[in-house]
Amino acid sequence: MKKILPVYFAFFTVVWPVVLRAQNKINRKALVQRHNVINNGTDTLSSLSVGNGRFAFTVDATGLQTFPEHYDKGIPLGTQSEWGWHSFKDTAGYKFDETLKTYRLNGRDVSYSVQWNQPGRNRNAANWFRENVHRLQLGNLGFVLLHKDGSDGQISDLQNIRQELNLWTGAITSSFTFDGEPVKVQTYAHEGKDLIAVKVQSPLLAQGRLKVRLRFPFPTNQFADYGDNWKDPQKHYSAVVSSGASQAIIIHRLDTNQYFVRLAWNGAASVKNTAAHQFVLSPQGKTGELTFTCLFAPQKTTAPLPGFAQTQTNSIQQWKAFWQSGGAVDFSGSTDPRAKELERRVVLSQYLTKIQCSGHQPPQETGLTYNSWYGKPHLEMHWWHGIHFALWGREQLLENSLSWYRHVKANARAIAKRQGYDGVRWQKMTDPDGNESPSSVGAFLIWQQPHFIYFAELDYRAHPNKQTLDKYKNLVLADADFMASFPTYDKEHDRYNLGKGIILAQERYKPEETYNPTYELQYWRWALNTAQLWRKRLGLQPDNKYAIILKKLAALPQKDGVYLAAESSPDAYTNPKLKTDHPAVLAAYGMLPYNTQLDTAVMKKTFNLVWDVWDWKDTWGWDFPMTAMTAARLNMPEKAVDALFMPIKTNTYLANGHNYQDGRLRMYLPGNGGLLAAVAMMSAGWDGSTIANPGFPKNGKWKVRWEGLKKMP
Repeated sequence: MKKILPVYFAFFTVVWPVVLRAQNKINRKALVQRHNVINNGTDTLSSLSVGNGRFAFTVDATGLQTFPEHYDKGIPLGTQSEWGWHSFKDTAGYKFDETLKTYRLNGRDVSYSVQWNQPGRNRNAANWFRENVHRLQLGNLGFVLLHKDGSDGQISDLQNIRQELNLWTGAITSSFTFDGEPVKVQTYAHEGKDLIAVKVQSPLLAQGRLKVRLRFPFPTNQFADYGDNWKDPQKHYSAVVSSGASQAIIIHRLDTNQYFVRLAWNGAASVKNTAAHQFVLSPQGKTGELTFTCLFAPQKTTAPLPGFAQTQTNSIQQWKAFWQSGGAVDFSGSTDPRAKELERRVVLSQYLTKIQCSGHQPPQETGLTYNSWYGKPHLEMHWWHGIHFALWGREQLLENSLSWYRHVKANARAIAKRQGYDGVRWQKMTDPDGNESPSSVGAFLIWQQPHFIYFAELDYRAHPNKQTLDKYKNLVLADADFMASFPTYDKEHDRYNLGKGIILAQERYKPEETYNPTYELQYWRWALNTAQLWRKRLGLQPDNKYAIILKKLAALPQKDGVYLAAESSPDAYTNPKLKTDHPAVLAAYGMLPYNTQLDTAVMKKTFNLVWDVWDWKDTWGWDFPMTAMTAARLNMPEKAVDALFMPIKTNTYLANGHNYQDGRLRMYLPGNGGLLAAVAMMSAGWDGSTIANPGFPKNGKWKVRWEGLKKMP
């Protein structure tokens, strides 16, 4: 018996806990695949995409981009890459200085790059630099479908449509009939190259009635670009530069750049230039199957391309690795009727942000599908696009884009110097090289400034070592140097003010009049305190300038026991115009942790007032997860869930997972990223929280299992 007891002890203390943990582990494949997207028609808002974070390819019901005009007012059929940018020739010789306007602020002159109202060269110059560079739609790759009489098929001719996005493997499988003949298409993206691979199976191939067509659209130079502008063919050039029995290389040249598209196929086929900027891949022989790959590249390459089977294997392996890494949240077993929908939104948002937002540059708000704001990223949105990667234990996907700040640091320093500040002033609306885009709003925003310190701190929490400190220290301290030099000393009140000369995250205020916004004041405090912590980690003494600002920065403005959006706007809750756009006052205790400057009782009263009086129909997709995060920190989990499901148009999540805003922004990735950040926080909590799943109600209706998540600061 004495010999048996140690065996029992070992079993129950060592083996049995491992067995229980294995039983409690989330079945990730089942979790993911129960939210595979299935389309049975040609709904223009149900387009599906494949991609890898640096390149994305969006398809219609055929599995390629056959009917782009049908989808251009929905989720357009885009092909975009990080490197694909274009600028029209500047025939007027504009100078960036022509976009600058001088404002008298806080007793001195400060210049900002803005959109000029008066007609003339200044306005033309501002428009030029705002519109150029713009992101390119690289090409439209679709089918040629021919009736027996040789006429072109229309989207209405497709019958028996069934299309499925397999989230676990990254495959889109599309099937339909055309003139009674079946067509099956499998579409994959390579996870390491700007390449798609396609397998087509149909009797129409042998009949010469199913071919593949590559078309090059012309950039629109407009706010949006849906990839189907066929006007002005004389303004660009395309041609086959080499071809063989199994591949062809095509060049596309525009004003200021060129790139290449490489098609490779199995079996007998040929590529011909059939019309201006149109190239058709035609199978030869009597086969009912065609497999091919298509690579988009900034330079001509001749290295062997992965075929369909290799790309399929690559996609399956990489997507499995993605889903098995980092965090997962499982709501199965919940009886709240919203739980299943929340799980769907969470799973699809992980897929969409992975393929659209995990590259080496901050993404635009519509990712790599179609242009918004000319395809340019907005740095204040980088927080919403990216911090969830770190909270979900996939910090590398955020780290990918952080080196970009080093690339654009010189331009950011030049902005700060021009305006009379130290350090670097991060751009708002920008481009791959960090150039400013003129904006009468963006030039005055400041809430993007502390973001980099937040990103670096998240990375340090994941990798608390000297390598992380050395990687980001110069950027963190340059960021903080600007933040310490930006506030203005107010002698009358012996304090430092933020402003005048700012626009809040809530973009409803005149910069010449605005000062001391609640959210930005809190973010300034958090970031400068964190910069001092970084100095300590680096073995440096505290910075005296940082300390002075932290000691004397203006208090959070209040009136009638609630926090104001800004001290300069005491009518924040009575003026109808000021109860629209982002309720950013809540972000002071939603996006940010508690500090002693904040009174949680006042914030709770503020939250309740905002909840009751805000014009929620005039808000954006990330406002709802932001509100949920504030509710969670205030120990109001019912309100947190209610915020995520507020019945407002901009809180709509389409069948493909995209966060719909309006007719202009049919997809809005900051909403998806914000949702993931909020759910991670509501599940794993934040620094100092001790309750399990603190953001979810304890009413017995929510069963929340999670693993691999990180606490939010």
